[in-house]
Amino acid sequence: MESIMMQDDSVLSWNTAMLLYNSALKEMGTKIEILNDEFQHVHQYNPIEYVKTRLKSPESIVKKLKRYGYEDSIQNMIEYCNDIAGVRIVCSFTSDIYRLADMIGRQSDITVLSIKDYIKNPKPSGYKSYHMIVTIPIFLSDRMVDTKVEIQIRTIAMDFWASLEHKIYYKFEGHAPAYISHDLQECSKIVSELDEKMLMLNEAILKAKEEQEKKEAEEK
Repeated sequence: MESIMMQDDSVLSWNTAMLLYNSALKEMGTKIEILNDEFQHVHQYNPIEYVKTRLKSPESIVKKLKRYGYEDSIQNMIEYCNDIAGVRIVCSFTSDIYRLADMIGRQSDITVLSIKDYIKNPKPSGYKSYHMIVTIPIFLSDRMVDTKVEIQIRTIAMDFWASLEHKIYYKFEGHAPAYISHDLQECSKIVSELDEKMLMLNEAILKAKEEQEKKEAEEK
């Protein structure tokens, strides 16, 4: 990522950085919308239930930098905070997650920096999601800046679980009682079973529909 030139006015530097991240969210949102429209056109199926975007707050950025032992500077923010611009894509089925990740990764102007598959390798808490850190080019009037975006792709059930976990740990400031953590892990297993059964059901529906259309075509 091209460095944002540090100005004497720190507010100007901060505003420039946030302009880039906000622009990256807009660019990524447009790309995802186009991919979704194309998928629907080709396959007559909409893989995305909904998309959420967010910019990390200044307080959260500073807190994260200090937690990792870095000074709260603009340059450290750009270099070490990969999730300032965040996109969450929520799908119906687990198979959609990997399709979308592949479609995003094959975009010629997107560079995939890292991937963390918490679906195949869940966190100890039970958290599941597919994470990608990518860069997307943002064209300003005088230069192009590759800007980081974190993309999280998950099913509706995974998103519900993650939302509940976040609320619980926020209330307990990250130190929830052991029995609550245990119950969350058990719920995560139920979520996995639900996703698997719903995927199987969807595949059965598609197969039945295909057989029905074939039979109707033969009867004509």
